[in-house]
Amino acid sequence: MEQGASTTTRQAHYHVPQPMPWPIMGSTALFCMALGAVFVMNASSGGWVGLAFGVMLLLYMMFRWFGDLIRESEGGKYGGWEDLSFRWGMSWFIFSEVMFFAGFFGALFWARVMSVPDLASLEHNTYLWPGFTSHWPSAGPGFEEKFSPMGAWGIPAINTLLLLSSGVTVTIAHWALKEGKRAILNLFLFFTIVLGVLFLGLQVYEYAHAYSELNLKLSTGAYGSTFFMLTGFHGFHVTCGAIMLTVIFFRCLSGHFKPDHHFAFEGVAWYWHFVDVVWLGLFIFVYWL
Repeated sequence: MEQGASTTTRQAHYHVPQPMPWPIMGSTALFCMALGAVFVMNASSGGWVGLAFGVMLLLYMMFRWFGDLIRESEGGKYGGWEDLSFRWGMSWFIFSEVMFFAGFFGALFWARVMSVPDLASLEHNTYLWPGFTSHWPSAGPGFEEKFSPMGAWGIPAINTLLLLSSGVTVTIAHWALKEGKRAILNLFLFFTIVLGVLFLGLQVYEYAHAYSELNLKLSTGAYGSTFFMLTGFHGFHVTCGAIMLTVIFFRCLSGHFKPDHHFAFEGVAWYWHFVDVVWLGLFIFVYWL
């Protein structure tokens, strides 16, 4: 169906799928991951088991749900109305992700601009934490263990270049899809996946470096917790985006999508651009400033 065509003349029904277990399964997986992470952070038993179970359940849910959607799409069950619903759904999903990260950026702002200076004020210094100064990065008062903050111009700068480049390559792939140039589409979509995987590999190396050489950990007070929560959740989103890009890549190799009907590709591209923009905020406010 052509984009923008009149749904009243081109489509006489709206496809409603049969009841499926994937939404509740995905919610259960995220709950297990969150609960497992809490147990891990508090050194409680069973944390890694719960976290691993949640990850495996989430991957299984994604595999099965993606398969159902692909079969429905290639079976001709989606038209203009469904396409519009998908666009609104993806838009609200990305908005919810924006609010998710806004909460963590807000926590970083409050700790850095409000809490640390207030705790270093004369009144608090005199009675509670003598000698504590208003500086950032800071673990906060009461933390005697020394740590080094993560610099901006090493791996973080390289990762910024990688993600910005991946935004360019996925845009070129989208253009090639609309122009019917399948070889360019497949090539630049592959480049996008490679750049995303390289980003994740360098982030893993960065985390190992932070723990082993900088003594920077999740337990390192205000700075450590905000650093790892922001970068860690972003890394999780990059992982999900890379999985979705891989699915789209194999669909492109199989000849799926048409120049005028390819929202699955567009939705993943939107998500990837969102990940890029969030990383720019991370690089500026977490690493650089």
